[in-house]
Amino acid sequence: MSFEVWGEPEDSPFEAAIEAGWLDPGDLSKALIDVMNERDRQRHAEGWTPEHDDKHANGELALAAGSYCESAARPNLFRKVPGAAYTVPRLWPRGWTLLWWKPKDPRRDLVRAGALILAEIERLDRAEAKAKAEASA
Repeated sequence: MSFEVWGEPEDSPFEAAIEAGWLDPGDLSKALIDVMNERDRQRHAEGWTPEHDDKHANGELALAAGSYCESAARPNLFRKVPGAAYTVPRLWPRGWTLLWWKPKDPRRDLVRAGALILAEIERLDRAEAKAKAEASA
């Protein structure tokens, strides 16, 4: 599927890479681009830097991703009811404010989950690289 078929994401940080020929949008699905853009939004708009993510070494990012997956699977259970608060999944990380729990619709929740999974994988990769560097020092 070409990039033009599904439209260019607004302010995509990947636009320059596509224009430079580093990424072929025909090789990327809209879903993948949306997850990458959400991950970028989390970093730049929310301020969830790698240093911040590294403080969540007890699986919190994976638990948050699981919460959004559960919300996508059971959309009627986790929506805000007029006059009431959101129902929060049991997986939601302890110590995380409920203000961060913002379910939308199944697709958007899965995009958020995918971005949180990427954040957790990146955190694990950094922790492994740091451990290897410390072991060889």
